Amino acid sequence: MEEKEDKKLDDILNGLHHKSKTKQIIFRNTKDTFARMKVISQLLVSELTERVAAQGDELEVELEFRNISDHEFQIKFSGDLLVFVMHTNVITFPDDYEIMRNDYIDEDFRRRFFGTIMAYNFMADTIKYNRLDDPGYLVGRMLINIENHYCIEGVRQLDLPREKISDIANNVITDRVLRVIVESAMIAAVNNDLMGQDVSDIERITLKQKLENTHLVKPHKLGFQISPELTH
Repeated sequence: MEEKEDKKLDDILNGLHHKSKTKQIIFRNTKDTFARMKVISQLLVSELTERVAAQGDELEVELEFRNISDHEFQIKFSGDLLVFVMHTNVITFPDDYEIMRNDYIDEDFRRRFFGTIMAYNFMADTIKYNRLDDPGYLVGRMLINIENHYCIEGVRQLDLPREKISDIANNVITDRVLRVIVESAMIAAVNNDLMGQDVSDIERITLKQKLENTHLVKPHKLGFQISPELTH
């Protein structure tokens, strides 16, 4: 009986060891990827700023890179703000989730775990005026595994090749890939139009609303069509 209990304890310890080691590697992969994405985004903003200046449009197009923390950075361009966030936890999904129904995932249990980087689209004025009730819209989520393979989930409007975007078995992270992802997120944000409110929604306000809002009307983004994986 004691021998069986020792075996169970050994199984628990071995399981904890392998899973913990796997998650630590994935966290480091995700952290390194996010740091590379941050540098690439900063260079991209500098390149775009130079092009804008060369065209003489400095006053019309505002571009800015903001490093918020190790786990967040922002790109501001005109009225849009892209917020990139690295989640600090490693996640997995149910067996019936699209990405899990994959021979590549089945071949190695460690491939079932992922780090995540998410991009959200806000109106720039939401942050500028601290409008806490304004929504941000998910542009895309990047899943990263133990082998530095990736897939992208999110909006159908992302300007990325559909045949490759979810092919995690063959998708390896490179600087070129990261740049294309950031560029595509910016294109999607630019095309996410700002919608005004129905006049009936703003025909009457309270004094409290007037005092608490810098702007009395609250336009909102049109939003995106979300697809679990960009294969459509």
